[in-house]
Amino acid sequence: MAKVGLQLYTVRDYLERDFEGTLRKIAELGYQGVEFAGFYGRTSEQVKAILEETGLVALGAHTPYERLLHALDEEIAFNKAIGNRYLAMPYLAEEDRGRWGEVIEDLKVIGQRCADEGMVLFYHNHDFELTEKLGDKPVLDTLFSEVSEDLLKVELDSCWVYFAGFDPLEYIAKYSGRMPLLHWKDLIKKADGSPETVELGTGEVEVSSIADAAIQAGVEWLVVEQDYCANDSLESIATSMEFIRAYAQKGGKLNV
Repeated sequence: MAKVGLQLYTVRDYLERDFEGTLRKIAELGYQGVEFAGFYGRTSEQVKAILEETGLVALGAHTPYERLLHALDEEIAFNKAIGNRYLAMPYLAEEDRGRWGEVIEDLKVIGQRCADEGMVLFYHNHDFELTEKLGDKPVLDTLFSEVSEDLLKVELDSCWVYFAGFDPLEYIAKYSGRMPLLHWKDLIKKADGSPETVELGTGEVEVSSIADAAIQAGVEWLVVEQDYCANDSLESIATSMEFIRAYAQKGGKLNV
């Protein structure tokens, strides 16, 4: 049964002030795991200690492209020490998007090194990998066809798929079995057409259908994220957890 985690970028404002206290609050709200986006100056021993205290699982870590390229051994060692096996490339800067061929070759090398160390490499999408094409198909699909499944797994951001104008359910089905992690999030489109991430169940994305499909596709973790919180970020993740519990009570096959 799928579990529910939180991408810690959502509460970065709190983590900067009180890393340990924020993780305690996340656990109290009912989240079972956390996906890191930086470690706020803590050592691996300190991170492991707070995870053990709270019972939170280190479900993954967003690791910048430059760190994957130039400090991979250090990243692997740190994440092994805290009990995390999943490293995800979170974002490709605009200046790098004109050299997708090189990026793909880099991912093959990084993915092999991760596999050799018992780690798993992921790619996390935004909208541009779908709106830009490489060859005759979206960059995202070319990337996953060029890098083998044993070297690169899918961390699908269902909200960005939706915002790019594609069907998240089709993408979930397409990468079923290759997608242990899925970002579960909601948004509204503002008057100018730009996206604003909102609490689960308060936007325009069919988040219940996405969860149903992801669970059917064998996703291990549904990872809640808000890139931006108009409300207090801890209140936002509490509101999202209320939606999650209601979804589970209605028959959603989630372990919450």
